Order: sequence, then structure tokens, then C-alpha cells
Amino acid sequence: MTVKWTKTALANLISIVEFIERDNPERAKSFAMEIQSKTNRLTEFPSIGRPGRVTGTRELVIHPNYIISYRVRGDVVEILRVQHVARRWPKRL
Repeated sequence: MTVKWTKTALANLISIVEFIERDNPERAKSFAMEIQSKTNRLTEFPSIGRPGRVTGTRELVIHPNYIISYRVRGDVVEILRVQHVARRWPKRL
């Protein structure tokens, strides 16, 4: 099983890391590594996340403030979005 990030998910992650980096560059770096570590776990345990709010997806809390949405297609885990928990969840991904 492999993990593939969509362009949207990568843009979400970069935006979050850049926001954190303004105040705390070290925390931004450790946050990015933490996210990478947690998403890499999906290669072995793709069903670890809860069923998603959008049909056909799953959600994984990767930090108390952030959730990733993803879907499993064959032997690929596709990361669809990284989102702050306070934001309104989209109807489609």
C-alpha cells in the first residue's frame, strides 16, 4: 500500500506549515514530520481512520486541531485534504 497526496492536500499542508512557521519555525518542522509519520501509518493500517462525512472517504485526526480526509483505492491511500477542525467541512472532496 502506498500513500499519495493530492495537489489540494499538499497545498493545505503547506499553508498550515507556513502559518505555524511565522511564529515558530521549529514547531512547523516538527509538525510536518508528525503529519508525515501519521499518514505513513496508513500504508499498514488504511482503515485506522473513522468513516468520513463525505461518502467513500475516511478521516484521521492527525493533531487535536487537524484532520485529514482520505480514501483507499486499490493499494493506494489517497490523501484528499488537511483541514482545521473549526472549519466547515466541504460536501464534496
